[in-house]
Amino acid sequence: MTSQTKKAVLVCDDEKGIRESLKLILSGGYDLTFAENGVEALEALKSMSPAAVLLDIKMPKLHGLEILKEIKKLRPALPVIIVTGYQSAEIAQESIRAGAADYIPKPFDAAKILETLAAVTGK
Repeated sequence: MTSQTKKAVLVCDDEKGIRESLKLILSGGYDLTFAENGVEALEALKSMSPAAVLLDIKMPKLHGLEILKEIKKLRPALPVIIVTGYQSAEIAQESIRAGAADYIPKPFDAAKILETLAAVTGK
């Protein structure tokens, strides 16, 4: 698969280990851009058109739900998948209400990440 056929995915997570794990899982099939916080993620969206965003909830500077709402203002049709260790039914429901395409709790399963991304990107 050439990089021309890979769909772009923006990964926003403040934990280096999570970013590294997602890189290992996804780099073969997706063109990845990483952001360590919401400010970086929103900045990255100005210069790229990802097929999807993987977004953590608990991060410094901006909370994931705030970032999600900003992404939805900028790009309403862009699928955003919440990937978080902060598990609660309330956060999951609020994420979906704010426009998230899906909610995946950490620790995540590689197959679940791949399956969810494939579903939202049409891959």
